[in-house]
Amino acid sequence: MDLKQLEYFVRVAELGSFTRASIALNIAQPALSRQVRLLEVELRQNLLDRNGRGVKLTESGKLLLEHGRGILHQVEVAREELGAVRGALAGRVSIGLPPSLSRLITVPLTRAFMQHLPQARLTLTEGFSVQMYEGLRVGNLDMAVLYNPNHSPDLDSLSLHQEELVLIAAHGSPLTRAQPLPPALSLREVAALPLILPSSPNVFRLLLDGEMARFGLKPRVTLQVDGLNAILNLVKEGLGHAVLPAYTLSNFDNAAPFALHAIHSPRVMSELNLVWSSRRPATETHKRALDLIREVVQQAVGGAGRGWVSDSAAGEGAPLGPGGAWGAGAAPA
Repeated sequence: MDLKQLEYFVRVAELGSFTRASIALNIAQPALSRQVRLLEVELRQNLLDRNGRGVKLTESGKLLLEHGRGILHQVEVAREELGAVRGALAGRVSIGLPPSLSRLITVPLTRAFMQHLPQARLTLTEGFSVQMYEGLRVGNLDMAVLYNPNHSPDLDSLSLHQEELVLIAAHGSPLTRAQPLPPALSLREVAALPLILPSSPNVFRLLLDGEMARFGLKPRVTLQVDGLNAILNLVKEGLGHAVLPAYTLSNFDNAAPFALHAIHSPRVMSELNLVWSSRRPATETHKRALDLIREVVQQAVGGAGRGWVSDSAAGEGAPLGPGGAWGAGAAPA
């Protein structure tokens, strides 16, 4: 099997069009089509259904796409390791990031790579956990930052940060005007409030539902919205409250309209992990990339929530301390 033909097929399959793939690969479309057809002849399988709107994968094509991505990844790893013999840390590093974290760390992570791994080719992909697990499995992603990952023999992981979920409300909201919220609320009190939550299987929703179920509680869900900025915009308009990590407010240029309230009895803790495949060899570039991600995430997330103050009628809101945790004595454990 010719690697160049395999690369061409994968690009056509991913882009869904010979025209778009020919532009991306900088190769004439007739030559690209001929090479993919030669691959089909060699394998004695139709890999693509061609139509006027582009191409669609056959069942054989879906199978080859899955294997092809892994094969091309392994070839890239081999090239990188050979380059490392010459002392160069180069090659591709593909990283998956959750939407709630992407805006916060994309710029500092890119700058860290440009400084410490200037010869590496960085690819950042934003997606939800299900997509990132699949990307790690088939080799599209080398590593990913995930919340509360499932334990698997196919994955290695490193804990990056633990964060409390907090109640996010709007300052002066009609929901709290008559009876302002205290700086800290019990989980039972949170369950009674109108909440705007993402739908399952969002990790924060699963975590909140699970903690409430342990105490025989059920959240009062006013709206289910799958989109961080959409949730926060609705909260800002006073249509409900959100339960998220404090650092998610970094997705807003102006966090002033929001008030944060600690949750206790119990605290709801989310763990951020760096995850990579245990089935594929880690190159020196990948090992250095793991260190860079750990440093950037811990620095960015650890300081993101500092200075925001909870809402209270008497102005007694407690500021968030390092890492989003409440300062000593500010809220019950």
